[in-house]
Parts: sequence; structure tokens; C-alpha cells
Amino acid sequence: MAKIGFDNAKYIETQSAHIKERIDKFGGKLYLEFGGKLFDDYHASRVLPGFEPNSKIRMLSQMKNDVEIVVAIAAPDIEKNKIRADFGIAYEDDVLRLIDVFRNLGFFVGSVVITQYNGQPAADAFMRRLSALGVRSYKHYPIAGYPHNLSLIVSDEGYGKNEYIETTHPLVVVTAPGPGSGKMATCLSQLYHEHKRGVKAGYAKFETFPIWNLPLKHPVNLAYEAATADLNDVNMIDPFHLDAYGVTTVNYNRDVEIFPVLRAIFEKILGCCPYKSPTDMGVNMAGNCIVDDAVCCQASYLEILRRYYRALVDQVRGRADAAVVYKLELLMKQAGITSDILPAVAASLEKEKLTGGPAGALVLADGTVITGKTTPLLGACSALLLNALKTLGGIDKETDLISKEVLEPICRLKTESLRHTNPRLHSDEVLIALCVSAQANPLAAEALRQIDKLRGCDAHFSVLLSDVDEKLFKRLGVRVSCEPKCECRKLYF
Repeated sequence: MAKIGFDNAKYIETQSAHIKERIDKFGGKLYLEFGGKLFDDYHASRVLPGFEPNSKIRMLSQMKNDVEIVVAIAAPDIEKNKIRADFGIAYEDDVLRLIDVFRNLGFFVGSVVITQYNGQPAADAFMRRLSALGVRSYKHYPIAGYPHNLSLIVSDEGYGKNEYIETTHPLVVVTAPGPGSGKMATCLSQLYHEHKRGVKAGYAKFETFPIWNLPLKHPVNLAYEAATADLNDVNMIDPFHLDAYGVTTVNYNRDVEIFPVLRAIFEKILGCCPYKSPTDMGVNMAGNCIVDDAVCCQASYLEILRRYYRALVDQVRGRADAAVVYKLELLMKQAGITSDILPAVAASLEKEKLTGGPAGALVLADGTVITGKTTPLLGACSALLLNALKTLGGIDKETDLISKEVLEPICRLKTESLRHTNPRLHSDEVLIALCVSAQANPLAAEALRQIDKLRGCDAHFSVLLSDVDEKLFKRLGVRVSCEPKCECRKLYF
């Protein structure tokens, strides 16, 4: 069983209590900017073992009747057809997905705000689409000289020009498909309008990383830098908090850099700033819920390594430049880690050396290392998957769970009818074949029963993975990395 380093129940309890306190502080209405992922926060679950990916939404569910959701999306992102990488869908489609998810969970979704709107045709089309679906939308406009032209920003020609978003609940959660969507500007614009209307309201930021009350170079915080290497985010000591309280806390560069501007905006809107530091603005109790620091440190080291391999792969595929790889190399040096911390790396490379073909290795929860090699009928991913299920089920490794009578027709179908050049089965095809075999083979059925035990395991492969295999392993909850080299000399993959 995987070791636990984080108390999820305590987190939900303390985080929700802290938000309620913040609502009361501002007289009964709070605009809460949600930084990071509201759903499916797998980064947090990887570096804080015990953190459940949907903890944040579970926490909000405790105060569901007081919550209203506003989804922000930037018009330039709509115009550029920006894609959310983890789901492979456009930002505007993700807005609809988010609305569906919220509604299915019983939350009230009040509206969508189109930020940085400047007459973009794609944005107009999206608003018409929202209207047809019965979803209200509002337009917020670019402000010349933002965020430094304060006299214009806090005026009727700045925030005042934006359409006022009508909200009815004490807690307004502002979320978005991705970074740069204008969540903070939306919150501040609403504060301006609420103040003009005589409504008491405040602003806070829901953050998970970096964790403010952990050391600057703590592995958990270094793992956050690794996760945002492509955004040039840098963790740093919050100088405003240190000056105000004499206490060392950690924040990240963008929040620290923008704080003087935010403070001035607050002063112009409210007459005074309710916060003395960027750390004060945050609502983040995660650091208080770590119950085993060593477990979280080890998990963070592995995450940094996985991010490094991901950057190498992205560089080969043209999705990242050398600067991102260099930053991750520096983070690995800071953390004092090498690939040796993940036994699957050395095991997969050794297996490839012995067999002369692509190979993979997986580390089970008890530390057992399983390997898999490429065969005439199975790719390395498929072979590794079957070998892992055999080991977990106590099945002899020489046992054929899927007969050739089942495998060979599938392979012929791929090459003869579907015109694939590679007859080997991908991991999803192998699972289907295993399900078929399980109808008559009790050992195949036993192997299938082990599949949930793969969740949380680490695997590494000696070559680049196909999209099919990578997605399948992710669905199984296996944390995958691979070497940045192609199985064969192809330019397109």
C-alpha cells in the first residue's frame, strides 16, 4: 500500500473554514480567484500523497449553497483556438465542459466572462453559442497601460467600462480553462462595480503551490517550479510579508511583482488595502496538512524527474525549447537527484540492452520492479502491462494469458485490413484481448482483477510512447516517463 504524507480530510475541513472566515472579513461577499486546477489536480496528488485530485471541489461542496461559479476565458485565446493540453480540447470547449461538471455536482454556474474582448469574431461566435445554450456571458475589455496606468484602470473608462457581472451568492468562485484567462482582473473589476453600488465585497486567491509555510527550496516547492518551468515561474521569499510581520514565507514571482499594483488598486477602490502581502491574499492551508514530510519529499523528487523526462520528450517533439530542459536540470541539481531515484529507468534501459529492442519497467507499490520487452506480437507497453498483472495475481510469468488464437487474428486485422505497418498490439488492444480470454481462462480473469493495483505505480520506457499507450497508462493511474528517442528512424510520430 502506498505511503500517505498528506491528511486530505483535515485539508478539506481547514480550507473551507478559512474561506468562510475570509467571507465574513469582507462583510459577506468574496470573489475567490482559483489558481491552478479546480478539478483533477493530479500534480498535487503526486507530490502530496494522500491528496485526492478532486479535494478542492469536495471542499467547495461543503458550502455549495453559498457558491456561484463564474468562468473566465480570454478572447485572444478563443481567436487563437488555444488547446488545453491535458484534454486535447479548445479552451471554449473546456468552458462548456467545466459548466457541465459544475452543474452535475449541483453548483450554480452564473455566467461566463469574455476577458480582453476587442471585437474578435471568434469571441462573438462563442458568445452566440453560449446564448443559444442558455448561458449568460459578459464582456470585459483591454485597458491601455494595464496594470500600471492606475488612474485609467480604476475609472469609468477602465474597470467601469467592463460589463457588470450580476451575482447572487456570497462566494463567487472565478475559474478558467487555463492560465492568463483574466481571473484576477475579473475579480478586481467586480470589486470596482460592487463598491460603486454600495455592496461590501472582497477578494482572495485560492492557491495550493507554492506552499507558503514550507522552505523556499523544499522539494514540494521545487516540484511546483518544475511543473511551471515553461511559464518561467520562480518561487521566492515574499519580501512584503517579511517586512510586515518579520516572518519568512514563500510565494512566486508573478504575485510578488504585481502586489504593489494590486495594493494601489485596492486603495483606489476601497480606500485602503486589506492585505499587507501577497501571502496574506492567499487561502492555502495545504502546508498545515502534511503529516509525513519524508513521504512528500520523495514523491516530489520523483515528480521533478518525471517533469524532466517530459521536457526532453517535448523538446524532441518541438513542444519545448532548450531553456525549459536547462531549468529542469538546474532544479534536479538543487534537489540533489538523478535518475537513480526511479529504479524503472535503469531497469528499462538494461532490458533494452539485453533484448536489442524497446523495453519498459514498472515499480509496484512494494518496490518490486517488473520489466517488459518488445515481441513479434506485443509492444513493450503491452508486454509490461501483462507481466505486471501476472506478478500481482501470483501467476507464473511464462503463462500465456492470451492465446495465439486470439492474438494473431487481431494482428492480421491491423496489417491486412486496417493497413497498419506495425502488427504489434497496443496496450488498449491487449486489455480488450485479455477481457475476451477471461471468458474461458480463469488466469486471465485473475489478472484482470489486479488492474486497479497499478494505480500510483511508476513506469519508464526506453523509447517514445505512442499516444494510445501513454493515454491508456494514464487512465490506469500509472505515472509514465520515457527516453527522448524514437523506436525507429521516423521524422513523424
